[in-house]
Amino acid sequence: MPYQAAVITLSDKGAKGHREDKSGPAIAERLMESGYEVIEQFLISDDSELLQHHLIRLADQRRPDLILTTGGTGFSQRDRTPEATLAVAERNAPGIAEAIRAASLKITNRAMLSRAVSVIRGKTLIINLPGSPKACMESMDVFMDAIPHAMDLLRGDGGDCAR
Repeated sequence: MPYQAAVITLSDKGAKGHREDKSGPAIAERLMESGYEVIEQFLISDDSELLQHHLIRLADQRRPDLILTTGGTGFSQRDRTPEATLAVAERNAPGIAEAIRAASLKITNRAMLSRAVSVIRGKTLIINLPGSPKACMESMDVFMDAIPHAMDLLRGDGGDCAR
């Protein structure tokens, strides 16, 4: 069975129609090219409660293997994606976000300003990505080969992590 994924873009300007969402479609296209079934892709404002609602709805009802968010991970007052993601988490999976930051630091020193997190809710892995399409693709380069094993383990299909 192919992995299922959902993509949520967070952008006040995008939600008002003042900015085109380029990150969400780029993420969805990359997932589909990698064999994932993208079951939902949508854009919402930088609203913590709304994001929590959708993360819970998706993880508990639709149950995708993966939810990727894009945007809302910086320092502005409206950037609340990490807090909303942590609020719905059942378990932390910090290594993914740490690996993204470590790899991104080789590209730009501004990577240290990312507050993105990676967590688990039920059998769904949730990863926050930055808002720019370029940074999203660079971030996905870091984890796309490793997360199938994590998702298999969450499905109960995977074996041991030791090699």
